[in-house]
Amino acid sequence: MSIHKIVVTGGPCGGKTTALSRIQRDLSHLGYNVLIVPETATSLISGGVAPWTCGTNEDYQLCQMRLQLEKERVFELAASTMTDEKILIVCDRGELDNRAYMTEEEFGRIIQKLGVTEADLRDDYDAVFHLTTAAKGAEEFYTLDNNAARYESAEEARALDDKFIAAWTGHPYLRVVDNRSDFEDKMRYLIREIAYFLGELEPFEIERKFIIDYPNITWLESQPACQKVEISQSYLRSDDEREVRIRKRTTSGASTYSLTDKRLSHNRKRLETRRRLTDREYQALLDQVDPHLREIRKTRYCLTYEGQYFEVDVYPCWNDQAILQIELSHADAEVVLPPQLKVQREVTGDPSYRNAIIAAHPRGATH
Repeated sequence: MSIHKIVVTGGPCGGKTTALSRIQRDLSHLGYNVLIVPETATSLISGGVAPWTCGTNEDYQLCQMRLQLEKERVFELAASTMTDEKILIVCDRGELDNRAYMTEEEFGRIIQKLGVTEADLRDDYDAVFHLTTAAKGAEEFYTLDNNAARYESAEEARALDDKFIAAWTGHPYLRVVDNRSDFEDKMRYLIREIAYFLGELEPFEIERKFIIDYPNITWLESQPACQKVEISQSYLRSDDEREVRIRKRTTSGASTYSLTDKRLSHNRKRLETRRRLTDREYQALLDQVDPHLREIRKTRYCLTYEGQYFEVDVYPCWNDQAILQIELSHADAEVVLPPQLKVQREVTGDPSYRNAIIAAHPRGATH
């Protein structure tokens, strides 16, 4: 049995309602039993529990996050009893969406009451897909008419969209689906991205990689849409056509674990599967680490800028450069870099900068 849990989120008028319908239809055709976890805020507010009826906004957000956690656990429990080989749990918004409606202090107090960390909430989902509000790039289609609960102006929708992206920045599999094409292409791209994440399609996204000057760490850490993640990555013993790695991601002292298995199929296509690990599973797999490959340690800064999601990897063995990666939705999409990040050269497709190579040769190819 394969059970994956993903989040579909996004700003107002981003197409989420249509997307959920398309996911259920199209992924069912690929053999998945698709379970939809309804948006919690809608059910609470329609039942009379709202920020304006509770004592404070913090009181309401605690109720919403507690209910959302329980709903997701119930869906996971139900999925574990089903006989389907492939199950996809789709959450109409996830726990960290609530952060957009709170101050940092409120959020900190709530997760303490819930007995969880921010990393627990973020990495409890296998993937996050953000649908950009129509108020960014498709303003003529931004409307309040198709949702009685929507009240935001276009300017407010853009600000809220930024808050949602910032809340999820740092997730190991976050995809931002923008409005650079028409709405139908937006939906098709979303479905393809999900299908690729599930291993149903070969990669179609365009990943670009750059060597940049060693970044200004103070500037990075000051950005509201930037998340610092400490990564430890080890490679397990495997045959020549497989690359198996385990990874520990630590944010604010809390760690999560995962395993990625890349292998070549009979037609020489590279297949990639991912799954979360428990701490115990991770510790057990450390016994299978390939002794010929060093552990990779790096600090990753996940940064959202101008609607694009960047990953800046800073390695302790380099003091003059770093690696920047971005995955684009279109081959002709322009990469808009913050002026504070200075590109030395593009190394897309250069195997010298793969982590597995760096593990074998710590400084990699420096020129």
